[in-house]
Amino acid sequence: MTKDMTKGSPMKLILGFSIPLLFGFLFQQFYSLVDTVIVGRFLGTDNLAAVGATGSINFLIIGFCMGVCSGFSIPIAHKFGAGDYADLRRYAANCVWLSIGFAAVLTVLTAALARQILGWMKTPENIIDRSYAYIGVIFLGIPVTFLYNMTSGVIRALGDSRTPVIFLVMSSFLNVGLDLFFIVNLHLGVRGAALATVISQGISGLCCLLFIMKKFEILRIRREEWAPDRDRMRLLCGMGVPMGLQYSVTAIGSVILQSATNTLGSDAVAAVTASGRISGFLACPFDAMGSTMATYGGQNIGAGKLDRISKGLKSCILLGAGYAVIALCVSIFLGRPLAALFLDASETAIIDKVRLVMVVNTAFYFNLALVNIIRFLIQGMGFPSFAILAGVFEMIARGLAGFLLVPMLGFTGVALGSPIAWVLADAFLIPAYFHVRRVLEKRLAA
Repeated sequence: MTKDMTKGSPMKLILGFSIPLLFGFLFQQFYSLVDTVIVGRFLGTDNLAAVGATGSINFLIIGFCMGVCSGFSIPIAHKFGAGDYADLRRYAANCVWLSIGFAAVLTVLTAALARQILGWMKTPENIIDRSYAYIGVIFLGIPVTFLYNMTSGVIRALGDSRTPVIFLVMSSFLNVGLDLFFIVNLHLGVRGAALATVISQGISGLCCLLFIMKKFEILRIRREEWAPDRDRMRLLCGMGVPMGLQYSVTAIGSVILQSATNTLGSDAVAAVTASGRISGFLACPFDAMGSTMATYGGQNIGAGKLDRISKGLKSCILLGAGYAVIALCVSIFLGRPLAALFLDASETAIIDKVRLVMVVNTAFYFNLALVNIIRFLIQGMGFPSFAILAGVFEMIARGLAGFLLVPMLGFTGVALGSPIAWVLADAFLIPAYFHVRRVLEKRLAA
């Protein structure tokens, strides 16, 4: 059930690992897509805007949870690459204890502060109650977010990128049915869409947990291995917290940009919501490449094979460049039809805004490819603090777009926010990678 990425062709390994991940990310986006389509079609533009207005705060908190879990899996990948299965199990056990603690604290804090944060973000008065109804349920579901991301991260660290996808496919179909049932039959509004997402993710997390318990013999933790260990927890937090903060720091810029977008009215919010869902789908290959490089880098560093990392990086960048061209063509020629999936055909002004954001974003997708590939590779190599610094550059760029470009250029300034963030992040990450290589070369030489 495991895959050793320290041997064989890097291109074949990266493709073989990333393709199942791609399907996984696609189905994660499918959760959001179904929510958005059903909300937009059955509940109208204001409810669509209400869900969209929570996007940046959702990314701020849920992104932190995902980043922490990704960081927790890095020491497990290192130990797997080194063949130290006893220590691997001890790290896995401490992952469980830390995940329980993080989930409990974050659930209480976010549930208590969600309404105030939406107010600080200048969420329009006509949608703020519905935005709170949606995000409140999502935040109460933080424990299942940790469950799925922790268990799927451990499975991927051992080289199995296929199994979590299978469970996501199953839960995605469940999500569709629950969306329709809660919204159309029970008339729960946007709260029903959030409830469907939480339940579906919870089921996929439970499936991953049961799979680990049944199939991975090297993860059958003995009683003495369950003991909390301060040193291992410190190392896990040293990997996980910086990766979580990277998402959150990046999201702070998104919150600023979202707040500026909110001042343009609910039509602008609806356009950003729809374009965000489509762009999220189009960006899935880059997410898959990033997660692949984290595991690839982690296992090869654990095995002491630094030379293979550069070969893998070159292969993955070639894949990213080729896909960036495809995504731009899709946005140019299919932008309006895709926008019409979320909006009534009569909403031509909003549809035009959606296409503008899509074209501007995909024109800079090669920069996004570099951000994901290099950042996650550096994290897998054991340098998560660089992720925070890259996130700071993204935060600054989106913050400047919110404070300067949106007041000057209106909606065009909104469209330029993310591309500028990716360019600035690359300006930091590319030199950072070469610095990390030099540090590791000295360590291995010693």
